[in-house]
Amino acid sequence: MTTEHVSFTVNNVERAVEVSGSETLLDTLRDQLGLRGSKEGCLEGECGACTVLLDSRPIDSCIYPTAACAGREVRTVEGVAQLDAPSLLQQAMVRSGSVQCGFCTPGFVMSLTALLERESNPDREAIANAISGNICRCTGYTQIIEAVEAVVAEYASSNTAQEAQA
Repeated sequence: MTTEHVSFTVNNVERAVEVSGSETLLDTLRDQLGLRGSKEGCLEGECGACTVLLDSRPIDSCIYPTAACAGREVRTVEGVAQLDAPSLLQQAMVRSGSVQCGFCTPGFVMSLTALLERESNPDREAIANAISGNICRCTGYTQIIEAVEAVVAEYASSNTAQEAQA
């Protein structure tokens, strides 16, 4: 089996790995780099449990070849926040009850992080659209959407308070 040397950035750290031509990004992240937040669900790009950001866009890492990441930037759920300091989105998801078994949570966090970095005030339709590639069997989607709306409201009140102080 031939291998290929691939260098790319993962969570703001330059990484170099040896991969077979068919090795998926999910396998590389979990097995070679020890980043196990992205989950292996369907292995068909349907469930979203393996979602990571590639150049700030959500992708299904279970079907994406690592070799195609050369020179690019990957962000995993481990790169969203520190273990002892979850992001506002992660905090809101816990508060809203949208985290139950937790298997799908990293994928949702990544899809929604991409949305919130693109749009500061997404409406319900944009939120639902952003998570349309993620499947949750425990919680459902209402609490997840409410968590994002809480983050958007928190951003808005924070910006209003900053403007008042200026």
